[in-house]
Amino acid sequence: MGKQLNRILDPRGFQERTTITLAKRPTLDELKNGKILFYNNTKLGFCNYYTVFDRIKEKLRELGASNFVEYTETVRGKDAKKLAEYAAMLAEEKPAAAIVAFGDMGTSSSTTVVTIELEKLGIPAVYMTAPPGSAITEGVGVYRAGQLCLCSVDIYQASTVEEVARQVDLKWDSIIKSLTSNGEELAKLAHIDFKMDKTPPAKDGFLPKTFELIHEDEPCSNLEEINDYFNAEHIGDGLPIIPPTKARYDRMMSYCPFPEDAVLCPPSGPAGKSITVKDIAISAVMAGCKPQAMPILTAAFKALGNPLYNFNQSVTTSHPGGNLVLVSGPIAQEIGVSGKQGCMGPGWPVNATIGRAVNLVIMNVLRSVPGICDLDCIASQAEFTYCFAEEPDLAQWNMINEDHFDKNTTTVYVLKAEPIHDVIDFLSLDGYDLLDTITHCCTTLGSNNAYMPGPLVVCLTPDHGMMLKRTGYTKEMIQEHIHTYCYHEVPMVRNRGLVPVRPAGFVNRHPMPVTRTPKDVEVVVIGGRGGHDGIILPWALHSEGIVEPVALPNGKAAMSIEEFRK
Repeated sequence: MGKQLNRILDPRGFQERTTITLAKRPTLDELKNGKILFYNNTKLGFCNYYTVFDRIKEKLRELGASNFVEYTETVRGKDAKKLAEYAAMLAEEKPAAAIVAFGDMGTSSSTTVVTIELEKLGIPAVYMTAPPGSAITEGVGVYRAGQLCLCSVDIYQASTVEEVARQVDLKWDSIIKSLTSNGEELAKLAHIDFKMDKTPPAKDGFLPKTFELIHEDEPCSNLEEINDYFNAEHIGDGLPIIPPTKARYDRMMSYCPFPEDAVLCPPSGPAGKSITVKDIAISAVMAGCKPQAMPILTAAFKALGNPLYNFNQSVTTSHPGGNLVLVSGPIAQEIGVSGKQGCMGPGWPVNATIGRAVNLVIMNVLRSVPGICDLDCIASQAEFTYCFAEEPDLAQWNMINEDHFDKNTTTVYVLKAEPIHDVIDFLSLDGYDLLDTITHCCTTLGSNNAYMPGPLVVCLTPDHGMMLKRTGYTKEMIQEHIHTYCYHEVPMVRNRGLVPVRPAGFVNRHPMPVTRTPKDVEVVVIGGRGGHDGIILPWALHSEGIVEPVALPNGKAAMSIEEFRK
């Protein structure tokens, strides 16, 4: 028996955190005589939130300042580069200072980036936030700037005009001092007391703590200690993990011919980091994946990195969706990704571990940590894992890989989406009645697609797939039916839920469709016999379902998992 020290790879990777130099603040007289920029990311259009700007302007006028200029533009759908370009455009106004708003929900992270870019360009700024957005702005501020003037007001969607104004008044001293102070006082005002990652991850890629591997009669005797450490440091998902040692990492890379430093997703999330192949392999070890999962995971992250997915915003949204990974094609069956009975539940280790690895990467590398640096109000089980396959033996029509490529090419379809919604129908005797039941379940007034039409997935069980085919339905007919008959009456989707984001051509539509074209509807046959189908509804906020082939480094579609073996 003996003891040895074991070093464990840090799943966060190296955080190259820099502290920006804040813009020099004007004197109070210079502020009064200069131009003051107000940037509204469109969130002030909600409820009574515009009172934030109204009250700040009123207080500034009392001081003698009245030269205001205001811009209103959404940050949604903009990556880091576009956010920086927008900040540069704002800076052309050459204001003495800027007030940025509003950081309460999904736009909070991206608006923090705009505020940081303004500071870098020499524009003193204060960013107005509210829970739950205040917490995530702190995280983005720490990871990307080191310091930032943030002002959180305690308001929410039902706050009255008077309550909003009162909150601004309570923070007025902090706001005006943040715009006119320099030196130690400014540093104090811009300090962010963040709740995690107090010590940045080390450059050598290993955790700062070492663990003893104890050789005794009890195998893995310190596994509890390791898991407790990972949970305390917010580098796990709360379930037990496999410690990502260098040896395990090397084994995981045995089916990954891509360079470990290859970037698959651009800078995203609170940490503003890119996602590399190495990042994916480390979290794959933690999730319990076999090495053969790496080609599926690299294809999935290529798809997530597609600009049309809106990955940057998707990883911190208040929406409880997960990142669905739907595998179609022969490699799915070769490595054991299942679409059989119970495929979205326990008992299918390949499904569970691949889906889990995707979400571990997002938490660990991008630092989208629930309760600290993520906007999820409630979250869902789909954020633990969300992966399954189409089964060729069950398919009644072309599978997704055949629609986009051919039957020999394996594809990964990713979609930011809710957990599956059950559809029960044990009584319909033909496909006509059954399809009406399914169509009715493809939206609700509380679903994102009531306000933002986009892709959805219809998961038919084998009995219902056969019923629809026997009735004469093709896949295209099912898609057309759902697109035509799944809608809301316009008065029902006015002034509730979300501010709509719809195609320009939908302005005068009545009723209001929840899909843009029939192709927004994916139809798959999975699971076991019986009367339960499922609908997977989308996040859909500037976010598309993306199909990516499982391909070799040379771009050629792989015919077998063994082509990836080093």
